[in-house]
Amino acid sequence: MNHATALSPPRRLRADAARNQQRIVDAARELFADHGLEITLDDVAERAGVGVGTVYRRFANKKELIAEVFEQNIAEFGDAADAAVAHPDPWQGLVRFFEYACTHLATNRGFSEVMLELENDMERFAAVRDRLKPTVAAIIDRARDAGALAPDVQTSDFFALIHMVDALAEFSRPVNPDVWQRYMAIALNGVRADSMPRQPLNVPALTDEEVELAKSHVCSGRKR
Repeated sequence: MNHATALSPPRRLRADAARNQQRIVDAARELFADHGLEITLDDVAERAGVGVGTVYRRFANKKELIAEVFEQNIAEFGDAADAAVAHPDPWQGLVRFFEYACTHLATNRGFSEVMLELENDMERFAAVRDRLKPTVAAIIDRARDAGALAPDVQTSDFFALIHMVDALAEFSRPVNPDVWQRYMAIALNGVRADSMPRQPLNVPALTDEEVELAKSHVCSGRKR
């Protein structure tokens, strides 16, 4: 018997299964980012180009798929934080990670919704925070020690500012999906040392009409 020939089909099936799983996860990431957590596994199967049965063989339910996508997002946050610590310019390292974090939350509805759910699950929320906090603290400490950051800014302030930008992005998304970038720059200007250059405000502020329209969207959402 040719053992190499006999063993090749299982290897091919495992590779196919791995590719299908990654296609499912990639599709889920796109859908969660665009539409939040209300999507179905049928939606994921259609986007991935696989049968619904294939999705259910890999993930028993949507919760398992959300967990897989979330874990990949957190891993990428960790990589971005590591890159910020390794950046030769401590201030630019902080700016790049802050921009990465704000962009990821502001443009990814599903990730933001999972983070909100985690805040009601203190054990899981603490686990995520504890995975990222030491590296983020190192980013803050390097910038402060270099004289680039206001001396009284703490790591918890950094996380709070990210969530503030995300909250503004959620509020303004129906009327102006890009204005959060303005407030990201304002937040960085608020924590920089006096010697550091200001971030330009390249995005115009919300108009009075946009504010009122965004408020009406919030109110209509609460009535549903």
